[in-house]
Amino acid sequence: MSGHFTAPATALAGALPGWVTLLRAPNPGPMTLTGTNTWVLRAAPGEPAVVIDPGPADEVHLAAIAAQGPIAQVLITHGHPDHTEGSARLHDLLGGAPVRAADPAHTIGGTPLTGDLGGLDGNPLELRLLGTPGHTADSVCFLVTYGGERVVFTGDTILGQGTAVVAHPDGHLGDYLASLELLSTYAGIPALPGHGPALADCGAAAEFYLAHRRARLDQVRAALDAGARTAAEVVAVVYADVDRSLWWAAQWSVRAQLAYLGRESGATDSELEQT
Repeated sequence: MSGHFTAPATALAGALPGWVTLLRAPNPGPMTLTGTNTWVLRAAPGEPAVVIDPGPADEVHLAAIAAQGPIAQVLITHGHPDHTEGSARLHDLLGGAPVRAADPAHTIGGTPLTGDLGGLDGNPLELRLLGTPGHTADSVCFLVTYGGERVVFTGDTILGQGTAVVAHPDGHLGDYLASLELLSTYAGIPALPGHGPALADCGAAAEFYLAHRRARLDQVRAALDAGARTAAEVVAVVYADVDRSLWWAAQWSVRAQLAYLGRESGATDSELEQT
């Protein structure tokens, strides 16, 4: 799930590599932006493709993915339904092609994602799994290399527009900051996100996200110093410029921020639960 609409974190990518196809699911909304991005990776005509994130259980969208066959494997960036709801149906449409996720609960007909993916059963695309927890506990990104080009598929860790929600309690702000530090090392490499347009520079986007998160933490600290005591009270101060219809999502991030600040100050889990 994404945050509210704002400008992209960095310049947009000029074009996708020739071996990458975007199929956008018809599920636009305030938490999915223009819809969930399903990415199809194929090194050359006739080569088995790799799919990243099936998206929702929309028959037209899933049929469009299946029409890109042959497809060898389906990879999942994280387990939110807008990325995985169509997994089982796509698995069937593809005649049993494995669906692989870091979380075994979202893995179908294959093994969970671990370690270096290499060439995925001889596929000339080179894929490296990047563990990037924070948005959710199971969030991963994929660094893919082919023909001298590299891109990072960022799921909901970095979006094409706005900033991502850290979905407390599954999400964890400390983990998320560490994941952004990792992604900041991929300077000059395009970021292909789970929602919104492709970005020209994954490293620059990650640096922007880090600055944004640190500024938000300062705002939360100030709100607490001014007397706010609950997530709802902090949201009313810190996210006052955000449409109130999205405050429920902002409370997820604020709870993650409060948990992070509480541990920073030595608060116990029972004390954190009172917020």
